[in-house]
Amino acid sequence: MSVCVARVLGRMFGDISAAIDAEKDRLTALDGAIGDADHGITMSLGFNAVTAELAGMDLDQAKGSEVFASAAAAFLNAVGASTGPLYASAFIKAGQALKKDETLSIGSQVAIIEAMTAGIKERGKGQRGDKTMLDAWIPATEAAVEAQSRGAEAEEVWSRLTEAAEVGANATRSMVAARGRASRLGERSLGHIDPGAASAVIVLRAMMKSFVGRVDVSVADVAPK
Repeated sequence: MSVCVARVLGRMFGDISAAIDAEKDRLTALDGAIGDADHGITMSLGFNAVTAELAGMDLDQAKGSEVFASAAAAFLNAVGASTGPLYASAFIKAGQALKKDETLSIGSQVAIIEAMTAGIKERGKGQRGDKTMLDAWIPATEAAVEAQSRGAEAEEVWSRLTEAAEVGANATRSMVAARGRASRLGERSLGHIDPGAASAVIVLRAMMKSFVGRVDVSVADVAPK
């Protein structure tokens, strides 16, 4: 089972990297409004580094938890900005969660999402409403847990959580940034979607594509207006 899991996760990171690359310019445009205009670039560098690292691994022998550990190290080495430690922490936590269930059962998938959110939250010391990526990750986690508790199948769980992430990302348009470079703008950060929340939607949609084989990965619903 671990061979299958490692292969699926390898494909998942490839899907994420391709999706981020496709939307890199839009993410950079979002960041240009309230940040350094480099979010698309840094996310692309990070996930390209992960796919390069995983390409050198023997996934037929690796465990899923080891894939996440390698992804964490590669992302952090490639991205020194705040996004690097945040996603590295997310992957470390996901790997730890997967050690408890080295399968990709729906329970394991939800545990991965919960763990990634916990890693980002612990590392960034943020919370919902700060106008950060957590405004997408937290509602996604809540939706996943709720759907799983009802006995929903994987497709519904992922549909619910990605929808919640999109709503959360769009909601950042009406928030004043409380963390990061955007917080220096104060009220001027109003009216702009947080780029980290927008990229979180891309990541989650790509994960859904890998796990249930259906979704068009795009930031069309969280694009600048």
